[in-house]
Parts: sequence; C-alpha cells; structure tokens
Amino acid sequence: MAEEVSLRRPEAEELAMRACVAAGASQASARSLVDATLSAALFGPATLGFPHFVDYLNAFAEGRIKGDSQPSLQRSFPAFMVSDADGGIAQLGFDLAFADLVETARTLGIAVFTQTNSYTAGELGYYVRRLAGEGLIGLAATNANAMVVPKPGGAAVYSTNPMAFGFPLGDQTLPLVIDQASSATAFVNIVQAAEQGQPIPDGWAVDENGEPTQDATKALTGALLPFGGRKGGNVALFVEMLSAGLSGGPWSLDTPDFRSGNASPAVGLSIIAIMPGLGDERIRRAHAQTIRLHDHGVFIPGVTGIPFPPSPTAELKIPRTVFESISRFASLQAERN
Repeated sequence: MAEEVSLRRPEAEELAMRACVAAGASQASARSLVDATLSAALFGPATLGFPHFVDYLNAFAEGRIKGDSQPSLQRSFPAFMVSDADGGIAQLGFDLAFADLVETARTLGIAVFTQTNSYTAGELGYYVRRLAGEGLIGLAATNANAMVVPKPGGAAVYSTNPMAFGFPLGDQTLPLVIDQASSATAFVNIVQAAEQGQPIPDGWAVDENGEPTQDATKALTGALLPFGGRKGGNVALFVEMLSAGLSGGPWSLDTPDFRSGNASPAVGLSIIAIMPGLGDERIRRAHAQTIRLHDHGVFIPGVTGIPFPPSPTAELKIPRTVFESISRFASLQAERN
C-alpha cells in the first residue's frame, strides 16, 4: 500500500486552492476545480480525486489549460445550451451554466448542455451528482485523446469515453451514480499501477505492439481495451457520438494528449438533465427499489459503502506522492507572497 497523508477537508481545500492559483488558474477556475476534486475525493473513485488533480496542475503550468478562460454560453434551442470553455476547465463552463440548466429542466422537463474546447472533464459522476442534488436525473458523456483499441492489434481510435448516470433518491440518502469508462478500466488506474510497480489484470490493455499485457508500464505506451469486447467498443462509439458528435468537439482521434505538450485537448462534453415527474413520487419509488435490490445483495453505485451524511470531521486520505506534488505547487504561491 502506498503511504498516505490525512488532511481535514478545510486543510485539503486550502492547499488545493493555493496550488491551483500558483499553477496559473484564476480564482474562478480554481474554485470550480477544487469543488469538483473534493466531491470526487468524498464520493467518487479515489484515483479521480487528488491524483487526477495533479494532472490539472501540470496542465495549467504547461499551457494545456488556459488559466484565465472566459467560457461563453449560447442557447441553440429552448432546452439546448452550448458552451465554449475557451480552453479552460470543463467544470467552470458547467458551473456558469448550472443554474440555467436546472431551471430549464424544471420548466421544460428536459435540458441539454453541451460543451467543447475544454480540458478533460475529470470525474464525470460529479456533474450528474450535482444535478441529482437538485432533484434531476442526469446523463453525461465525454471523450479525450485516443487510447482505446476496439480489439488487440487494432489502432487506438477512442478515449476511455466514460459515461455517468445519476438518479436522485431523496434528501435522506445519496443519489444513485453510475460512472464508468467504456474501456475495461480508467486510464488513471493504469497510471497508478505503473507508479506503484503493480501488475494489471489481463484484458485491461495491450502493449505498443498490440499484444495483451499485464505490465502497467508497457500499457502506458500501448493502449487500453474496451470492456466486454465488441459490445464495449459499441458503447465507446455511442459515447463518442454523444460527446464529440453532439457538442461539435474533436473526435478522440484528433484530440491532443491531455498529459503532454501545450495544446488543449478541447474535448467534448454533453449532459442531459431530466425531471423525474411532478412531485417526488418517482424519487420515492426509485429509492424503494434500490433498497429492495440492496436486500438482494446488489451493489448500488454511489450509495453502497459511502456514509451518509458525510462526516464534517472526516479526514481525506491522499497518497503521499500526490500530496507532495500538490504541496510543491502550493509552495510557489507562498514564495510569491
């Protein structure tokens, strides 16, 4: 097990804000990114919290994210909003459109938000979790640079192409949140395994020659595989069309690497918000069904194993190497002051 550092939430928040600003983010971008990171750390996969946050810091510093971006928002149709992230983070454009998105969904029953020209979307469950907090069903899809081959020996044509689905279950419980990649695993899991010198399961990836591998380091120079073979590849294509196709963003084949260079990935993001009917009958019914399924031993993503309500005194555990990377950026801000 990698050594971890425990921080109270206010300490982690303050450290992350300083690191963001030091890396070149505006206060608005830093606020949006830190909120999303804390949400991922509390409710999402551990690898998509502070470990992925370091990718953002490096991207700010190296020019892949525009620190002072000014996202713009237009309405193509009454329930269809189009955002240009201006080379910044996806979370800021979403935050600026959030109130309008929620109000439109409540008024018309459905609302669509699409965005292009941003850095990678981070934990996709964050967006539908936010909508579920407003009593809305959410569906989200995004892409990034190509790193998934439809089958061993093929060319990488898709990103991990994650999709997320959220369904509110009432004020007294966390929402159902399904957040998963179209690939057999998320890219950050490969990175983490490589950093820790751990093998990866068979079926996750191929090496640079297209041969299946359990060596995470070789997988980083190769490509990931879709889950479930051709069916997973079809899901990746579905996500590609819903994210890049609907938003007008670049296809994964045309997207720059989000971890190197100075070009923005400029990825696409599409989010659909849906009212679950009038009143809360449908929400109560869905909550009862999740309890029924849980009693049958079904894992309920977003709910099972996550304490509710979150303890205000709970500490966040951050891998020491990640903590040290964030601290190095934060120290730059302290030196400037």
